[in-house]
Amino acid sequence: MILEIKNYIKISNSIDEILKNSPFKIKYIIEKTGISEPTFFRKMKEKKFLPEELLKIAEIIEPQKNSKEHILKAIEEGLEDVKNGRITEHSLVMKEAKDRITKKKNEYLLDK
Repeated sequence: MILEIKNYIKISNSIDEILKNSPFKIKYIIEKTGISEPTFFRKMKEKKFLPEELLKIAEIIEPQKNSKEHILKAIEEGLEDVKNGRITEHSLVMKEAKDRITKKKNEYLLDK
């Protein structure tokens, strides 16, 4: 538990640097957190984000690092879908994907 608390303190104290090095723009992060811009910048300057706010920021800037529980839940739901017959044939999925790609290509070409 001590290690987790030390890590939390380290993250909290370096959140401004973490956000600066993030691939996302601050405005995007502010929008996604739902925190007003003045409040967000004040909290960042004072290093006073609540743990829940830091978690939300982490989920925004590191979406690929979902929690183990989230991934396991998604797998369980997928297995339940298969068990209950909520599946789509591979050929149909591939056709729909190709159709979406073709549509996007056409939209792109029209925009030029």
